[in-house]
Amino acid sequence: MVDDSDPPATPRWPHALRLVLFVAVLLTLFYLVAVSKVIDPSGIRAAVSATGPAAPLAYLVVSAGLAAVFVPGPLLAAGSGVLFGPLLGTFVTLGSTVLTAMIAALLGRRAGRDSARALLGADWSSRIDAQIERRGLWAVVGQRFVPGISDALASYAFGAFGMPLWQMAAGAFIGSAPRAFVYTALGASISDLSSPLGYAAIAVWCITAIIGAFAAHRGYRGWRGRRQGGSLPEGEEGPTPG
Repeated sequence: MVDDSDPPATPRWPHALRLVLFVAVLLTLFYLVAVSKVIDPSGIRAAVSATGPAAPLAYLVVSAGLAAVFVPGPLLAAGSGVLFGPLLGTFVTLGSTVLTAMIAALLGRRAGRDSARALLGADWSSRIDAQIERRGLWAVVGQRFVPGISDALASYAFGAFGMPLWQMAAGAFIGSAPRAFVYTALGASISDLSSPLGYAAIAVWCITAIIGAFAAHRGYRGWRGRRQGGSLPEGEEGPTPG
């Protein structure tokens, strides 16, 4: 007699519970740091200044860790401008941003990738892998241009879906460069926002916001189009654009 009974299905609730706990930890950190402001950036700047010639590297590493626990990036970038000026400060801010993206993505991958894939199933996981391979880098770049989205939260999510670290690093570098200059330059010119540097920073911010809004709208339209196209019966075509 052949036993053709299927093996018992692996319970999914432990994976769901793990993801819920992971999200709860992130939201708690976000509330404590970004809303309640339990961390004082000015005190951190003073401590970094005391390190002397190593201050740029020290601030890069410290601000990367702080951003990963949701200290607002604009405040950290402005502090870089205050400490190091617009040129060196922009490179410090950009290096910190890339390091934050890698830290958050790595933690997101370790904490949530296996559970997310277990809940999504093999088919959807394969589709996501294909999309990451084709468009992962530009998804990270595009997210950096969209206003109002926490870069750290997005990096945790990207990591949970299996985004490779090289795509996170390259995407964060490309997509964050304009904003790194904007907030660092504003910090460097905080005593005189009417200076040419201040006006240049504001102009770059406006251009970046417009590009981000356009990219978000275009991405939403593309997502809706794919959903509508996927809902058609096999062999039928959608309406031809006219």
